[in-house]
Amino acid sequence: MARLTCNIDRAGRIYRVVLGVVIMATAILAFLLLPASMKFWVYVISGLLTLVGAFTIFEAAVGWCAIRAMGFKTRL
Repeated sequence: MARLTCNIDRAGRIYRVVLGVVIMATAILAFLLLPASMKFWVYVISGLLTLVGAFTIFEAAVGWCAIRAMGFKTRL
């Protein structure tokens, strides 16, 4: 298994943890506030947002950015 090499600094890690928490909060709000008539799509949207938020928090925890690992330059 390939090791995840740290490719972001402290500012990037803080940014990603905050972004992950905001995305997870959005998932919870989408689940709670969207109308019941759209239940299937609410589950899909909330599930996808939860996965993205969790992955962003994972990136912050290990200090690794998937976008940077693919060769793209990011500010943080």
